[in-house]
Amino acid sequence: MILHLYFARRFALSLLVITAVLTALVLLVDLIDQTRKFSEFEVGLAKLVGLSLLNVPETLNQILPLIMILGTVSLFLALARSSELVVTRAAGRSAMRALAAPIFVAVIVGVFATTTLGPIVAATSKRYATLADGYRSGGISALSVSEDGLWLRQGGSSGQTVIRAARSNADASVLYDVTFVAYARDGGPARRIEAGSAALQDGAWSLRQAKVWTLATGINPEANAVVHDMLRVESTLTLDRIRETLGTPTGVSIWDMNEFIAQLEQAGFSARKHEVWLQSQLARPLFLVAMVLVAAAFTMRHTRFGGTGTAVLAAVLLGFSLYFIRSFAQILGENGQIPVLLSAWAAPLAAVLLGLGLLLRTEDG
Repeated sequence: MILHLYFARRFALSLLVITAVLTALVLLVDLIDQTRKFSEFEVGLAKLVGLSLLNVPETLNQILPLIMILGTVSLFLALARSSELVVTRAAGRSAMRALAAPIFVAVIVGVFATTTLGPIVAATSKRYATLADGYRSGGISALSVSEDGLWLRQGGSSGQTVIRAARSNADASVLYDVTFVAYARDGGPARRIEAGSAALQDGAWSLRQAKVWTLATGINPEANAVVHDMLRVESTLTLDRIRETLGTPTGVSIWDMNEFIAQLEQAGFSARKHEVWLQSQLARPLFLVAMVLVAAAFTMRHTRFGGTGTAVLAAVLLGFSLYFIRSFAQILGENGQIPVLLSAWAAPLAAVLLGLGLLLRTEDG
């Protein structure tokens, strides 16, 4: 038990050091990228740093398999150089028993990433989108899906507009049973519009069968209502931004994903991408375990045998290959080419079996 705790502590320390180094690099690169994106807008350095900090959790969440590989490589190279791994084997500990502690840590990290880091990423992603839209247009554009339908909010120089639609077509290009409520700069409602449908085209909403009420003091809204066969309403939203928001599962916490999927389907959208993402998050601890097994298969050896650099490179390249295969399987699942469960769980299971096979071949020949 003491040896397992020792290996677990060493592995956790390796992960923390690598995470800290990569966090600093990610923050620096992202700060440069944010400076380029907002070079045309008056955004100060403090705001750019804030945007970069909001992006860091999402990037770390994406590169977690790489962190796990590098942490495993660092652990076993250090154990090999100090001959601790040789002593452990001489004491009768097999490679699989020596891996028990790192695997346990990997499972803990995977569970933490799924249950805690994922919701943090969802919150920071939403906050980043809100701030970025505000810096670009001076207003806020937001989208949410609820049991009442689809809700949009767009901002501009004239004020905010809240949009509610009962449903949408599959690609979010047309909204049906739409209500627009425009607010003046002082926050009070200025106009209400109801339409049978609304299509976003060339920076404006094209409304059919629209009825407009002016909400001003001293005016009877119904008596002064105007009906239009076609009405054009300016908008700061774009179809790409709406689809990107709907198609980005990372913006939704895993705890709310089942409810969000049901709401998407009720609103008329395809939720297959979100279903694949949910299953892939549940399979994440297994995939991180696979990264530990693959990296250990190449580095649980004494340094006197030589070829350490080649072994480390092979472990990293194999890890990247497995990550690519996992991502490719998820894309196939999102497109409906393979079942959802197969797209999320097949690659992690295959990676675990591959790592075990490499370890058994290394140990037993």
